[in-house]
Amino acid sequence: MSDSYRLPAGKKIYFASDFHLGVPDHATSVAREKRIVTWLESIKADAHAIYLLGDIFDFWFEYRHAIPKGFIRLQGKLAELRDIGMPIYFFTGNHDMWLFDYFEKELGIIIYREPQVLLYNNQKLLIGHGDGLGPGDNFYKLLKKFFNSGVCQWLFARLHPNLGISLAKYWSRQSRINNMKQEEKFTSEENEYLLTYCRELEKTSHHDFYVFGHRHLPLDLSVAENSRYINLGEWVHFDTYAVYDGKHVVLKKFESHA
Repeated sequence: MSDSYRLPAGKKIYFASDFHLGVPDHATSVAREKRIVTWLESIKADAHAIYLLGDIFDFWFEYRHAIPKGFIRLQGKLAELRDIGMPIYFFTGNHDMWLFDYFEKELGIIIYREPQVLLYNNQKLLIGHGDGLGPGDNFYKLLKKFFNSGVCQWLFARLHPNLGISLAKYWSRQSRINNMKQEEKFTSEENEYLLTYCRELEKTSHHDFYVFGHRHLPLDLSVAENSRYINLGEWVHFDTYAVYDGKHVVLKKFESHA
């Protein structure tokens, strides 16, 4: 693997997803945002790069001259980290797929809309949000194509921000994460559609690690010999993230003492 990068000694790569900022209410969302900012500060010293794997916001749409109110603490922390040269990458999820160029222009954060391969220390990591992958959920896959279309985005942009964002907040109140009274449960490997996706892909293309969000459940499962699937969980119930140290991807829980 000649194009593999070497992770500098003592440095780590951090992955997190599914903050779902904005739900279930303002006070709860702000408290969660403060925890996330504290976490980002805690990893600043040894982070080589930070990957945010989607659904950071429960809703996001960028009008030409307006963005959703709020989330300024997170944006400020990300700006601070970028100003000291920290590489940050943002993968759009199914809740924030309408993130366009604001983060790139204002913060210098690279945006990805599809899974990407990382090559470090002669290891191969496939990372992404995870929505639309694996078997089933054909209605959502069709809906995603429509939401990602220029026609849909043009039509939504024609709505006044007060109306458009109000409609989006209504949709958010119907979302899976907003209506969870308790955390998701693991039932069996056969029911883990992202694990199924990883195992099918592994038959033709080896990856040492598959790192995804979307599932809302912290998972570390075997894909095949020398291959593992990591799901990052979410920050409404779990406050979990993953760390790559050049050899292993390890799930961790952030314990804030603030």
